Amino acid sequence: TGLSMGQHCELMAREWKVGRAEQDRFAFESHRKGAEAYRTGYMDDLLVPTAGVFRDNNLREDISLDKLATLKTAFDKSDKGTLTAANSTPMTDGAATVLLASEEWAAARGLPIQSFLTYTQTSANNFVAGEGLLMAPTIAVAKMLQRAGLTLQDFDFYEIHEAFAAQVLATLKAWEDPQYNRTHLGRDVPLGSIDRAKLNVRGSSLAFGHPFAATGARVLGNLSKLLADNGGRGLISICTAGGMGVAAILESARQSEARAAA
Repeated sequence: TGLSMGQHCELMAREWKVGRAEQDRFAFESHRKGAEAYRTGYMDDLLVPTAGVFRDNNLREDISLDKLATLKTAFDKSDKGTLTAANSTPMTDGAATVLLASEEWAAARGLPIQSFLTYTQTSANNFVAGEGLLMAPTIAVAKMLQRAGLTLQDFDFYEIHEAFAAQVLATLKAWEDPQYNRTHLGRDVPLGSIDRAKLNVRGSSLAFGHPFAATGARVLGNLSKLLADNGGRGLISICTAGGMGVAAILESARQSEARAAA
């Protein structure tokens, strides 16, 4: 298309009427929740210090909405632009790993199971024709929920990759929109809204950064810890370049046992 990912996301923000103030507020909350995760020790067993570095250096504990409002737009320099360096995730250096194994393999080695990966789904859309470069996760999630026999509201935690604040907010609006559900998701009844208090509760990519090919493992590891600590069920939604979307459902050991018993 000749457009960058940020330029495509500007088009999405315009289509879904996601304004600058809404995006800045979302970025503010990501940093606030990320900083709290460090302060409370939540991050201690998620990170391995490297070369004396323990804390992600993108995190702004002193972030303020007033400061965010002063930043210039990064992709669309006209008065229509809304994406800035703050409400867009930075591409950073990093690495992450997840140990995926059978229940029997883990038991034989005395390894505790943090979560069960119960469903996964990939999907794509025709972004060249204007369907929204980063909107394919809406499709992946819809297909996965249908296979799982679950609704969008049947989750205790939602981890939506914060590629851009506008991407997350456009995704949430799309799931609520009757016309989008009919034309793109094949649904007569919209997926609906989620409880925002359950979304990215420990911060996400806007605060921590986005090391390509490591973010998926970071998100999976974080949700696994949330489920190990609290129980329940979690939903992952990740947008990727090339008009693709990746989704997954994780369950805690307690949730998995309850489902098996039912």
